[in-house]
Formats: sequence, C-alpha cells, structure tokens
Amino acid sequence: MGDEPENPTSAILRRLDAEIDGVALDIRDIEHRLTALEVAVANLAATEASHYANVALRADRTDDRLDRVEKRLSLAD
Repeated sequence: MGDEPENPTSAILRRLDAEIDGVALDIRDIEHRLTALEVAVANLAATEASHYANVALRADRTDDRLDRVEKRLSLAD
C-alpha cells in the first residue's frame, strides 16, 4: 500500500479537508467574539436607557421645583 503512487484526487481532498477544519475553527472564534460584542452592545443600550431615565427624572423634578418657585412668587397662571 505504501509503495503505490498517491491518487491526486485524494491529495486534493485531504488538503481541502484540512482547509475546511481551519475555517471551522475560525468561524467558531468569530462566533464567540460576535457573542461578546452582542453582550457589550446590550449592556451599553441598558446603560444608555438608565442614563436617559435618570435625566428624565431630573427634568421632572426640576419642573416641579420651578412650579413651586413660580407659585411662591405669584408668577404662575
């Protein structure tokens, strides 16, 4: 068996198989990195929503305080 010449088709298929294995590993790595990015973006979106909520709450409190000041100074309608 070892003395027989190698079939060119078998050699090509073995090289292709090795290439496909390498591509599969690369895709797995890319999938893990993409998942990490998705988590980071989700955390960023949640943080942004939290900051927006805090700003809205402060604006509401400022409106309330301004209304009280206007009433005390008899500037309100």
